[in-house]
Amino acid sequence: MNMEKKERLLRSGEVAKLLGVDRHTVVKWIKERKIKAIKLPSGRYRIPESEVKKILEGRSNQII
Repeated sequence: MNMEKKERLLRSGEVAKLLGVDRHTVVKWIKERKIKAIKLPSGRYRIPESEVKKILEGRSNQII
């Protein structure tokens, strides 16, 4: 039995709101590989919640 907990994935707009930036800035950071994200077949991105927490806690020195 697989008991693995799935991580919540956020849309770029949700991440932008949490970080106080525009959604396009989040997408730019993803393309610059400053934020780890999953690209869906539709071309849209989903960002793991843990990645956002790292940024908010100041553990990601790649942003800003």
